[in-house]
Amino acid sequence: MFRLILIASLIPIIAGLLARWWFGARVLFLDGNRTCRCDLTRWLPEPGDTAVIHRAEGSAAEFGRQLRVKALAEWQEQAPHAVKSREKSYRFGQAVPPLSAIIAVFAVLVGKVPVFGAVTILLGATALATVFGLLALLPELTAIARTTRKITEENHFPNSDERDAVIRCANALSWTSALPPILRWIHG
Repeated sequence: MFRLILIASLIPIIAGLLARWWFGARVLFLDGNRTCRCDLTRWLPEPGDTAVIHRAEGSAAEFGRQLRVKALAEWQEQAPHAVKSREKSYRFGQAVPPLSAIIAVFAVLVGKVPVFGAVTILLGATALATVFGLLALLPELTAIARTTRKITEENHFPNSDERDAVIRCANALSWTSALPPILRWIHG
């Protein structure tokens, strides 16, 4: 039984790691360090930003992070219940794998589960958290796309290649944060 659970758990974990690398880490590696310039009269500071001076030039990854924060803040105003649901799935991904590891260790110490079963329990919980994280990603990407349309229409970035790099980085940052922290720690 543990072998079946192990195989069923490895599929979403491997798929999540590959998706994180392809849509997240690879994009940030290719576009993240690109220098971009924005129009400061249109590019508003992110919510909660109290800095007096803002820079019109920065990396695509930094502007992508700001775009993601702005998109999530707008989404919070428009659909607070959906944002709470997304936050719960992320909290689930943060809490369940470590808690299952603790339970598995105690089960091995008590002698109720073999070591292979404990590893399977940990991987099963991690796979479940991975699936929840990836399912919560779609609404976040939709919110980023909504904000992206707005910055495209208002021409926040004079150069369209720079704007596209910022958008790709914003989406990539969402992909990199979708997996549970234990997989982000393993994957780098």
